[in-house]
Amino acid sequence: MRTEPDDAVEEVGNVLVALADPTRRRLLDLLAAQGAVTATTLAGRLPVSRQAIVKHLAVLDAAGLVVGNRVGREVRYSLRPAGLDATTRWMSSLAADWDRRLAAIKRVAEAVERDLS
Repeated sequence: MRTEPDDAVEEVGNVLVALADPTRRRLLDLLAAQGAVTATTLAGRLPVSRQAIVKHLAVLDAAGLVVGNRVGREVRYSLRPAGLDATTRWMSSLAADWDRRLAAIKRVAEAVERDLS
């Protein structure tokens, strides 16, 4: 089993915490569909206040999943897909470890079955 550096572990943890909330996942869906938009625009699409949207966007920003760019008086938020890279690598590694373990269990089970036949 591979171990990740502490900063990668923290980055993955921050992304998983951000993704754990259904409102934040919905915000990511909206940003993927609409591109760069303001918190006010996002609040018009969800049953939560603009202030709540801003707080959720701050969590997503801290996790590296969105970025806010000031355009005049507005801040437009957009996706930052690279923010998922470390989490994707970790999940792929975890899946590969489980695939190896399950393949080993299958081999043992098939060997036992052959021995019993």
